[in-house]
Amino acid sequence: MSRILMKGNEAIAEAAIRAGAVYYFAYPITPQSEVGEYMSRRLPEVGGVFVQAESEVAVGNMLMGAVASGKRAFTSSSSPGISLMQEAISTMAAARLPVVLINIMRGGPGIGGILPSQADYFQSTKGGGHGDYRVLVLAPSTLQESVDLTMLAFHLADKYCNPTMVVADGMIGQMMEPVQFPEDYKEEPLPPKDWATTGCRGRAPRIIKSLFLDPAMLETNNVMLAEKYKLMKQNEVRFEAYKINPQNRILLVAYGTMARICQTVIDELAEENISIGLLRPITLFPFPGKEIFAEAVKPNIKAVLTVEMSMGQMVEDVEAAVQGRKPVEFYGRTGGIVPTPEEVRDYILKILAKKTPAVKSWKG
Repeated sequence: MSRILMKGNEAIAEAAIRAGAVYYFAYPITPQSEVGEYMSRRLPEVGGVFVQAESEVAVGNMLMGAVASGKRAFTSSSSPGISLMQEAISTMAAARLPVVLINIMRGGPGIGGILPSQADYFQSTKGGGHGDYRVLVLAPSTLQESVDLTMLAFHLADKYCNPTMVVADGMIGQMMEPVQFPEDYKEEPLPPKDWATTGCRGRAPRIIKSLFLDPAMLETNNVMLAEKYKLMKQNEVRFEAYKINPQNRILLVAYGTMARICQTVIDELAEENISIGLLRPITLFPFPGKEIFAEAVKPNIKAVLTVEMSMGQMVEDVEAAVQGRKPVEFYGRTGGIVPTPEEVRDYILKILAKKTPAVKSWKG
């Protein structure tokens, strides 16, 4: 396979096409507008359709209609745009509809700014809308992984009949790196979409809905969804262990671009004979909590440090994973400011300089 130098947003768009996406609905918002620009040019070449909606609310409703027909469809947006789609996302989760959402995160809250951020962690992993539902969330750290995880997202959405999201900060959307696309893309077999609304001539009508006025029926639907989320936790946890070994003194936890910065710090500290390991969540939901716990409780680990471009969101899941067995520290910047390797390195050295770090209490 040949490698192509591409911008992140355009690589994600091409990956969606290679995965069989034929419908794309969106409303422009930085820092991901290039996805729409690319799709407007490429989709007609492959027999697909791109509609620029009048708002992100309209995008959500267009997506519902498209994926209910059994076709692969997706959207891309950025933080406030994803917020406007939350009712539709909740409805698609309740109705068990497979859809892919790309969120190239920007600073917030509110309109915020257009610079990179990771402050949508709560929104994506905890269910940004109402009701008992979850979204399967993938977080790439390189452009090649953005390609691979975008293609995987369509497969997982169909596998679980559930909204699946790819989250990346604005740097991944705007940077350029060489990427490869599979020449003959193949997926594992998927169950037939015998639920799709393809027209009922010659067969019984199919009804896709999320409205259950009978509370017992609504509870049954919610229990079915919860069982599906348990399967995701059993089968779909993905993570990367970077330079984890028995000599590690600190366990870093970071995702996306911040994980790349942490890897730079780890490599630099290794030259000073300071051993640091990184566990990078690739799936933010399901979260690799068991894997983090297994590394954190090892006797050589003095503390766990979570590094984010936020005021501290994933750190709550890390604290829950560690269960008070080791101190959990947090370092982050927000507003579009990216922590530098020097800042992270200095914070690590401060932790190592502490004689008796306090263990945070844990209430399960």
